Amino acid sequence: MIGFFIKKAFFDGWDNLIGLVLFNIGYIVVMFGLFWLSLVVGQTNWAIGYVGLAISVVIVSILMGGTASVTHNYSNYQHDAWGAFKNGVKRNIRHSLLFSLILILFFANLLLVIPFYASFGNIFGYIISVILIWVEIIIILALPYYFPLMNLLPGDRAFKTAKKCLLIVGGNMGFTLFYLVYSIICLALSIFTIGIIPGLTGMQLASQDAMKLLMYKYDYLEENPDANPKHLPWDDLLYDEREKVGPRSLKSMIFPWKY
Repeated sequence: MIGFFIKKAFFDGWDNLIGLVLFNIGYIVVMFGLFWLSLVVGQTNWAIGYVGLAISVVIVSILMGGTASVTHNYSNYQHDAWGAFKNGVKRNIRHSLLFSLILILFFANLLLVIPFYASFGNIFGYIISVILIWVEIIIILALPYYFPLMNLLPGDRAFKTAKKCLLIVGGNMGFTLFYLVYSIICLALSIFTIGIIPGLTGMQLASQDAMKLLMYKYDYLEENPDANPKHLPWDDLLYDEREKVGPRSLKSMIFPWKY
């Protein structure tokens, strides 16, 4: 399953490379502008600067709700982008707002709360700091599943989606740890390319692909409650997906019109 995920994520990104680059450029412009504005304001009033950063997180999260719909289309071999983005921003607003709240709490905890308790220099501060660090780790592991689950289970409310993310982490710890390493590599590539490739949109697409493949597991277990979750017929479950991705070669990547 992991091997096919890597293949699907790569080719989904390749097949929609222009769209990913354009959305990533949009993110770069928006995020740079918001960050610059927050710094300028923060020089005169640090409290307003922090508020500006929080508002920036909300705006970016709303945009992510839009590109989540785009990457959902890409993962399903559809290429509607702009229309999906506009509809996604409106349709996913509640999920985006909860996502932004989680991010704000994450950074506040990391930058303010944990250092505060660590400064106590006693066992109480140490225990609280360790607990909060584990909360941060759990958030890091769970958040990549959030927008993909929102797309795959559109009837769920935002808090229900967030709770299911925790269940996904608990039931797929091996894959989740692999995906954490995969995300770190993608983040390093994004930094190297100044956010162009894979960038935020490309990482959202990879998350969508990951969650889509994991859903085959849960659909199978729902139909076969006695099955062993650790021994699933992945070849059968992913047969249709393998057929859609198809055999790919370097020539077909560079000259798709010849194949």
